Amino acid sequence: MFKLYSTYEPTGDQPKAIRELSEGIDKEYRFQTLLGVTGSGKTYTMANIIAKVDRPTLVLSPNKILAVQLYNEFKEFFPENKVEFFISYYDYYQPEAYIPSRDIYIEKNADINDILVKMRLSTLKSVLTRRDVIVVSSVSAIYASGNPEDFSNINLYLRVGESYSRRIILEKLAKMQYTRQEKDFLGGTFRWKGDTLEIFPPYEDFGIRVSFFDDEVEKIESLDVFNRVTIEEYDKITIYPAKEFVTSDEKILNAIKEIERDLEKQIDYFKREGKLLEAQRIEQRTRQDIEFLETLGYCKGIENYSRYFDGREPGDAPWTLLDYFDDDFITFIDESHIAVPQLKAMYRGDYARKKNLVDYGFRLPSALDNRPLRFEEFLEKVHQLIFVSATPGPFEMEVSDQIVEQIIRPTGLIDPKVEVKKTEGQVDDFVSEVKEVVARGERALVIVLTKKDAEILSDHLNLMGIKSLYLHSELDTIERAEVVKKLRNGEIEVVVGVNLLREGLDLPEVSLVAIMDADREGFLRSETTLIQTIGRAARNINGKVLLYADRITEAMKAAIYETNRRRDIQIKYNEENNIIPKSIIKKLPQDIFAPFKDSEIKEEDLMFAVKENTSPEDYIALLEEKMYEAASELRYEDAARYRDEIKKIERKYNIKQN
Repeated sequence: MFKLYSTYEPTGDQPKAIRELSEGIDKEYRFQTLLGVTGSGKTYTMANIIAKVDRPTLVLSPNKILAVQLYNEFKEFFPENKVEFFISYYDYYQPEAYIPSRDIYIEKNADINDILVKMRLSTLKSVLTRRDVIVVSSVSAIYASGNPEDFSNINLYLRVGESYSRRIILEKLAKMQYTRQEKDFLGGTFRWKGDTLEIFPPYEDFGIRVSFFDDEVEKIESLDVFNRVTIEEYDKITIYPAKEFVTSDEKILNAIKEIERDLEKQIDYFKREGKLLEAQRIEQRTRQDIEFLETLGYCKGIENYSRYFDGREPGDAPWTLLDYFDDDFITFIDESHIAVPQLKAMYRGDYARKKNLVDYGFRLPSALDNRPLRFEEFLEKVHQLIFVSATPGPFEMEVSDQIVEQIIRPTGLIDPKVEVKKTEGQVDDFVSEVKEVVARGERALVIVLTKKDAEILSDHLNLMGIKSLYLHSELDTIERAEVVKKLRNGEIEVVVGVNLLREGLDLPEVSLVAIMDADREGFLRSETTLIQTIGRAARNINGKVLLYADRITEAMKAAIYETNRRRDIQIKYNEENNIIPKSIIKKLPQDIFAPFKDSEIKEEDLMFAVKENTSPEDYIALLEEKMYEAASELRYEDAARYRDEIKKIERKYNIKQN
């Protein structure tokens, strides 16, 4: 079913990892871990496992940038199979919220990326209609989506030689959320001129032209939207819905009855509590939504009523992408040390925000059921799961039926040497070190404590004749990518940052990594972060890491021990197999994957609302969500701020977290 294309064969630890993890899947192991060092070819190992076990696959990534990389790599490995991409379709997203202390209602505001909408719909269609599918997804996979049964059943089926009523076809397209458009050929639209119906599914790159003779279908063909030429002819075609959230007329009518029933209950509740404004508010808003549902079969914010359409009870898990897969699909969680805590935090943070909307009459309680999965629900739905990380977290290590190490790199490269130096004169020492690196035509990274430090050190290096730029969270996606591109192509020689893991990019030109004030413990100097940062120098034969510190912390000690342990294994393997290490050679990226910009969520008002108007526990829940979201994007400086705020609230209210 899956056909893997590659110019190389598995080497080093890869054959063992592929064999043991594949056997684990055949043995029905629920959880396994691939502990693979940076640059050991973990993605290639995953691809070989997919080809070997031959099952539909979901690959979860903790952020968009890493997801894009995985998507592109899997498309190269499996050109004959269906590789899909499923992330949030927002370029910008401001969630709906209410701030009671200011009496400010913040309406949901978002810029929807049509390309991402198309890719999500294509994913749903592919998972439902074929088994040779690999889906690369962010945590969007655990957020509420449409009912897979409705998406599968509410479609338009046409066959050459069969007769169909024009009225029925038009009604069907309307229920599938297609709109009539006579001029532009946009996804999710159709037009009917004379005996020709043209439909433009949002999940395809082409249109569908159906030619009729009276009511009989004469011809079905796909067409190039711009050149208006035929691509291929079909005997039959199935057109799927234009949106994720669609449902049948019968379910809409039943849902409206339940919405009206719950509306009356909520109005009565508010009146008993003396909350007349809230009672009036919820009645006005919900009646308007009901009117749209009755006339159009759709309303703004329809996802907040999804429980009624799905027939779920309060508290039941929502439908998600996971429900579209066959029961035997396998799941990989890439960078699991980041993704697992992120998955655990999503539900509580979502609940904390929506509770205000319900309490103040902006939404019915059903809005609380339009939510991400709880972590326990997620684990129930994924069946068999492989965690992938160079530094697996405690959860992965505890639950895994087996942990398979992948220490040997195909290139024979070994982990870099780690040297500890005093902080006194650390900048001058780094300058002398980096000059040697530049003389070899190589690059360097240096990690500092604050954004201001990054800017000051970058300016200092430029004054010393070393071309440098800083990189931190205030730069947007395009700017960050440009800095990395300039480093790789030699326009600059050093990048200074607070953390340089966020980009998720391979940097084979980097042979020196320096960490200033490495003994300052926290997110940016934890064992996991240190090991990951050390790995930045592991793609170059001259790899070297400098830790500037006046004492050896427990995190430093653990990171140095683990790095040396891996070095010993790698050196021994190279000697036994007569392997001469070679630096990785990788092409420079030609362009940035433009549709995938980071969302710039403005949260100040939202955070204030939760802090001032909900319990400390709910405020902590939202802070945890934001902390793990920041960590998932490798914005550890922001994650540290959220962590410090959590500790502050815990101390203030004497709260002990599990």
